[in-house]
Amino acid sequence: MSSRPRSPFILRIACAAALTMIALWSTSAEAGGGPIGIDHEWSLDQGGIWARKYQVALEFGTVAVEAAGSLWLGNDSKLGHTFWQSADASIVAGLGATALKYSFSRARPFQGRGPNAWFQGNCCQSFPSGEVTLQASFVTPFIVNYQHDHPWIWSLEALPVYDAFARLKSQAHWQTDVLAGWVLGSAVGYWSTTRHVPIMVEILPRGLSVGFYKKF
Repeated sequence: MSSRPRSPFILRIACAAALTMIALWSTSAEAGGGPIGIDHEWSLDQGGIWARKYQVALEFGTVAVEAAGSLWLGNDSKLGHTFWQSADASIVAGLGATALKYSFSRARPFQGRGPNAWFQGNCCQSFPSGEVTLQASFVTPFIVNYQHDHPWIWSLEALPVYDAFARLKSQAHWQTDVLAGWVLGSAVGYWSTTRHVPIMVEILPRGLSVGFYKKF
């Protein structure tokens, strides 16, 4: 596996996070609320590419590609290893996002309680965005492992960015919800690349991590 230094990745993530935050804040001149003062409700827009069906298709498609790539390629090639790292990241980040949702129980924009409605009980699970967490955790291992040889791999960040805007336009999340999900997914995705053996490879039967293509 690649042993090249990864510190530039952290710097790029920090810069991208700052730019994304500015973009999300600057789309409205309204005074914001929430923990860092940028949260405000967007006008509902579920037309065209922002339709919920496309968001759901992206979510399930990501999981399907992740599972198929892991099982087909196995853990013995660089690409297959990256797929297994991505699977690790998505599962761990997903569990973390779910725990945070229940811990903070923040109301969603469409629930009409405003951006400062935290600890509302089981009705409310806005923080962080689980779908943005999934997209960020999915793409990050590929970016970490391939960024030096294939800089175009950074274009995969379009997936969490699209999903963040789609969730805002659906009035399902606040700006800090999608940013937190993106940071959580990216952080866990990076962590997954530091493990020599992915967790899923350790706990699943060896036959699943060998790669089905080798059996045919």
